[in-house]
Amino acid sequence: MKPVIATLLLLLPPRLLAQATSSTDAPGLRDGPHQAVINDVRLWYRVAGHATPGVPPVVFLHGGPGQGSYHFAALVGPYIERSLRLVYFDQRGSGKSERPWTGEYAFSTLVQDIEGLRRELGVPQIALVAHSFGGILALEYAATYPTRVSRLVIVSGMWSLPVQGRYQCERIRAVYPALAHAADSVATGPDENCRWFWQLPAAQRTPLYEALMFPDSTVHARLDSTVAASHLPNTLELSAALSRVGYPQFTSFAKVTMPTLVIAGRLDGAIVPKGLQELAQRLSNATVVEYDRSGHFVYLDETDRFVRDVTRFLATPPAARPR
Repeated sequence: MKPVIATLLLLLPPRLLAQATSSTDAPGLRDGPHQAVINDVRLWYRVAGHATPGVPPVVFLHGGPGQGSYHFAALVGPYIERSLRLVYFDQRGSGKSERPWTGEYAFSTLVQDIEGLRRELGVPQIALVAHSFGGILALEYAATYPTRVSRLVIVSGMWSLPVQGRYQCERIRAVYPALAHAADSVATGPDENCRWFWQLPAAQRTPLYEALMFPDSTVHARLDSTVAASHLPNTLELSAALSRVGYPQFTSFAKVTMPTLVIAGRLDGAIVPKGLQELAQRLSNATVVEYDRSGHFVYLDETDRFVRDVTRFLATPPAARPR
């Protein structure tokens, strides 16, 4: 019955649709934690915040893959909740959601999990705020179900490993020129994917890569301590499953027509701003902004600006939004 009701809601006049979209009467959208069996897996999410009339609930899609939503909910969410109804969603195998005994982590299934969540919420539309790996999930969901997404915020988001990997390699070579020179001296020439970097022993590579993501080490420490306090570490199960089959590339740019805000950190060496600028150019209705003092976790590096930008972008009712 839920899909039929949602379909009928989309036929309502804009004013009535706005009211229906912001309703908090549906059981799945009530305050607090929820568990729902979606695509044969028990998935966890939590609802919090004050709904703005006419504005759909905002689903946060975490990165990692497998990182979980806890740190965002604890460190940033309370500020956004003042103006928006937030849904903190743990993807399968992440956070408090179930690790499927079948090992089913197909990317298409992850996308369908989001649609299952929307149905569980009982609303015709959702807005999405997506970080890192969550970016490509959000883009693919928006392309698959364009009428179900009101607005989209991509935060340091992945969308194409080949494209973004080249920009990342440029940054790695610029930050670690001595290592790059040593690698080039024993190879046939520079390689645009920096395979030498990824083949370094983990004990050496991990701190180097973390430095690329965190220009401020205190932000890194804050994130780590918050995750540790949650007792919900990344199991790496989702990441390993995606690595075995290869990460997808997003190509359905023409299908993503809803207003989209792309946020990049100027100092981010994991998802370099050049790649996000290229994404915004390929989308028909996107704006890109760059945070000067931020790395990969822009919402922790410049929290005040992030909250202000995202709230302004998402919390304005449809009738008041400029064309």
